[in-house]
Formats: sequence, structure tokens, C-alpha cells
Amino acid sequence: MAIVFFLNVMCAVQFVTWPESYAPSYGLPPTPESYAMVAGLGVAFLMWNVTYPAVIASPTRFRALFVVVLCQQLIGLVGESWILWQLVGAGLGGSLMAGGILRFIIFDAGGLVLMLAAFIVLQLRK
Repeated sequence: MAIVFFLNVMCAVQFVTWPESYAPSYGLPPTPESYAMVAGLGVAFLMWNVTYPAVIASPTRFRALFVVVLCQQLIGLVGESWILWQLVGAGLGGSLMAGGILRFIIFDAGGLVLMLAAFIVLQLRK
């Protein structure tokens, strides 16, 4: 879980700090509005990850919060998949935006598998 947290926060900080570097990866034009959109996504990542440190520090004590973290990860994965499906349906499956979202799907799916495995191990240790 700590690895997923670290990578999420690293991505968030980069999106907030250098949004102009990431906007083109999503097919967004080089405008202040696009940069604000990417930075806002970084802020959302930070908000999403605020629950992780307590679970990392004490997964048994914060077992219920661990379930919340898993739900957050699942919601992200389902939401990103839905967005990609919408792009594919609009004929934009090969677009930069679709490629960027696919990277998030792959990362979030891997993160969910790793965190779910850790949660199952924790449950078996009860």
C-alpha cells in the first residue's frame, strides 16, 4: 500500500507543480484552462490519498478505513473504465486522452490487486 500511496502522491505533486507538462498527454491545448484542469486532477489525487497514511501506519487498527481505501480504488477504476468506454464509443479509442486514461486504469487495477491482497492477508491473520 505504501508503494501505491507514494506513486499516487508523486503523480499528484507533478500534476499540480507542472501541469503544462502533462496537458498535452491528454490531448489538451496549451492554455491556462487546460493547465488548471490538470492541476485540479492533481489536487483530487491528493484528496483521494489522504486516507492512506493511517492505514499504512496501522492497518489492523484502521481496518474499516482500509475498506474505504479499497472502495476509493475501486471507484477510481470503475470511473476511469467508464470514461474510456465513452471515448471508445465516440470513436476516440485511439486518442491521446484514451491512452492517458488507459494508463490510469492499468495503474489503479494493479494498485487494487496489491491492496486487496494485503487486506486478505490481514484478514487471515485475525
